[in-house]
Amino acid sequence: MVRNGGRLLVECLIALGATKSFGVPGESYLAVLNALHDTAGRLDYVLCRNEGGASFMASAYGKLTGSPGICFVTRGPGATNAAIGVHTAMQDSCPMILFVGQVGTDMKGREAFQELDYRAVFGTLAKWAVEIDDVARLPEIIARAWTTALAGRPGPVVVALPEDMLSTVTDVAPLDGPATLFEPAPAGEAVAAARAALAQAQRPLLLIGGANWSAQGRAALQAFAEGSDIPVVAAFRYQDQFDNHSPVFVGEAGVGMAPHVKALIREADVILAVNVRFGEMTTDGYTLLSVPAPRQRLIHVHASDREIGKVYVPALGIVAGPNAFAGALAPVVGKWGDWRRTARAAYEASFEAPAQPSPVDMVAVSAWLRDTLPDDVILTNGAGNFTVWPNKFFRFGRRARLLAPQSGAMGYGLPAAIAAKVAYPGRTVVCFAGDGDFQMNCQELGTAMQAGAQPIVLVLNNGVYGTIRAHQERAYPARVSGTTLENPDFVGLARAYGFHAEHVRSTADFADAFGRALASPTGAVLELAISAEALTPRQTLSQMRDAALASQKAHA
Repeated sequence: MVRNGGRLLVECLIALGATKSFGVPGESYLAVLNALHDTAGRLDYVLCRNEGGASFMASAYGKLTGSPGICFVTRGPGATNAAIGVHTAMQDSCPMILFVGQVGTDMKGREAFQELDYRAVFGTLAKWAVEIDDVARLPEIIARAWTTALAGRPGPVVVALPEDMLSTVTDVAPLDGPATLFEPAPAGEAVAAARAALAQAQRPLLLIGGANWSAQGRAALQAFAEGSDIPVVAAFRYQDQFDNHSPVFVGEAGVGMAPHVKALIREADVILAVNVRFGEMTTDGYTLLSVPAPRQRLIHVHASDREIGKVYVPALGIVAGPNAFAGALAPVVGKWGDWRRTARAAYEASFEAPAQPSPVDMVAVSAWLRDTLPDDVILTNGAGNFTVWPNKFFRFGRRARLLAPQSGAMGYGLPAAIAAKVAYPGRTVVCFAGDGDFQMNCQELGTAMQAGAQPIVLVLNNGVYGTIRAHQERAYPARVSGTTLENPDFVGLARAYGFHAEHVRSTADFADAFGRALASPTGAVLELAISAEALTPRQTLSQMRDAALASQKAHA
C-alpha cells in the first residue's frame, strides 16, 4: 500500500500506542492534519489556542500517563511558542514528542518563510532534535523518537517535518508496535552495598523524585521505607509520588522549603536518592549538599548514567530504574526511630498557619479541600506564590496526582488541567492559578470548551505578580515597580467560554461555591478574592517591607 509521509507518520504513532495529540494547525503539516481526519477515536487531535498551551498539555499528558505526550505545531513562530513546553518536559523528566512543520528540503538554508534550524534551536532544550530528510526513514525516526522519550531519564524529543517529506508518497510500511522496554535492574552487590550503608547510618534519609514510577514500584518503595522506618523526602514537586499519609513521609524539598526539610537533608549522614535529578530547588541552591563531594554519604540511583555524578560525586552510584531498584530492596534495621518521628511531627506541624489577612483565607480553604477532595484528585498549578497552597498544604494519597512544573513556568496549570481531563475525563481536576499566572494561557479555556475537557479553576486574584512583589519588597522595599496588575472580569471571561463561574468574596462562601463547581457539567472558574498582604502563609507583605526597611536603616 502506498501512502504519503503524513499518513505514514500518523499510522506509526497509532501503532506505537498514541491516542491523544495536542496542537495548533499550520500549513506546514497539512498532510498530517489530513491523515488525522480519519483517526477519531484512535488518535484524537485536541485543537489548542496557542502553541505554548499545546506544548504544556503534551508535557503534562506525558507526566501524568507515562506515555509520550504528542504535540503538533507549525514552523517558526509555532515552534518557538512551543519551546516553553519542551523546556518544561525536560526539567520535569517526562516523555513528550514535538512534531514541527518545516520548509521543503529544496528551500533549506535560504532563510525561507518561517525557517529555523531545529537541531540548533532545540539542541539544548530536548533530549534529541532531528529532521526527516528521507520519507523512507520516517518509521525508523519515529520509533527512535518514541524510545528516546521514554528510556533512561524520560524527556522531550523534537522532530522536524519538511513539507515535501509529508507529501511524498512511499510504499514503506508503518511500524507495527513499540519496543518493549525493561528498566535496567540493579546488580545484587549494588543493592547489598546500599543496604549496608544504610544499616550503618544514624540519620538516614530517602530522597525520591521523577515521574516514571509504576504503582508496583511506588508500593515497593513505600514498603521498604516503612519497614526500615526511614524518613522520606520528595524532590521538588514530586510529592505525589509517595503516599503523604504514610508515617515515614516528611515533606517536599522544593521552593520555599520547610526548615525541618532543610535540616533533614543537611544533617543526614546517609542519603539514598532514587530517581532524583539534583536541581537547584531540591538542594536549596546547591547548599544543602556540598559540590562536588557531599559531606553526607550519598547513594544515587538513576536509570540514566548521565545523571549520576553530574553535580554530586556519590559514594555509591547505581544505574537502575526506580521501580526495578525499589523491587529489589529489603528493609534494613537501625536505631533512628526518633529521627523519623521528629521529622514526621515537623511535617504535621507544617500545615499549621495563622489565619490569613485576606477576604478568602487560603489556610482555611486548603484545610477544607484536604478533607473534601476525592482520593484520586489531580491538582495542577503554574508558578507564583499561590503554589504554596497545592504544594505545601495538601496531602497526596496513593491515587492523587500533582502536575506542577519543575521549570517554574507560569501558565502551565490551566493547560495541564485540560490535559488531565482529556486523559481522565471522569476524575476531579483542580487547577490553582494566580491572576497573573492565569492570564498567561487563559485563552485555553476555549480548548477546554471545544474538547469537553473542563476542569475546576481556582483563580487566586490578589492584583499583583506576587512572587516578584515579595522579592521586590525584600530587596527594594517600598519601591513598587512593574508588579501591580489591572485585571479583567475573570468571571465574565470564563462565562464567555461556557464555564460556570462566580466570585468568591469570603472564606465562608467557598464551600458552597466549590460544591456548585463540582456539580457543573461544564467545569468552573472560581475567582477568589485574595489580599496582596497574604503573599505567604506566615509573613505579610507589610511585614516583609518593614523588615527590609529596618535592615536598611540598621546598615545605613
